[in-house]
Amino acid sequence: MARRAGAPEVNAGSMADIAFLLLIFFLVTTTIETDAGLDRMLPPIEPPEDIDVVIKQKNIFQVNINKNGQLLADEELIDLKQLRTKAMAFLDNGGDGTCTYCKGKRNAESSDNPSKAIISLKNDRETKYGTYITVQNELVGAYNDLRNREAQRLFGRDFTEMEAEYLNPETPQAIKDDLKDKVKKIQDLFPQKLSEAETSSAN
Repeated sequence: MARRAGAPEVNAGSMADIAFLLLIFFLVTTTIETDAGLDRMLPPIEPPEDIDVVIKQKNIFQVNINKNGQLLADEELIDLKQLRTKAMAFLDNGGDGTCTYCKGKRNAESSDNPSKAIISLKNDRETKYGTYITVQNELVGAYNDLRNREAQRLFGRDFTEMEAEYLNPETPQAIKDDLKDKVKKIQDLFPQKLSEAETSSAN
């Protein structure tokens, strides 16, 4: 009686090559998601001064977000779609008459000029992240809209476009050198002074 042959052996010599090829395939085809965030730069460290800086209350535009996503801007309950317009009116007010390019109402009870105007944002600990980001975008949008207006007046193009080109690492150095002074000039006309107060706890 013939003996039955044993189970055939599997040639595992090429398994390492197959595993290596699969690893390369997944590395090449996999996309890694990055968390979206806000681009913020901390102010440079400045030496302490002996003189305390006094900020007038009228030069502070206070924005509060509660846990329900409601907005209180300068003690007035407003909708999110009104925030940018109100922030722009505050920044562009020119109450002390020193701002020659401001087109606001020059209300003496509002901000003196853009260099003194500060936007203060305070949110509740239970504020939704999406609401917080949207409010931030609207406030930054107010600055960008005013900067775009002045950039169009002075240079015939939007500030956001110039800034993006200036910050692009692929932009030639000669163009960056030309844009540097223009970008700084517009930033000085409407300096972004966006302060975030300490988060309040929910009641």
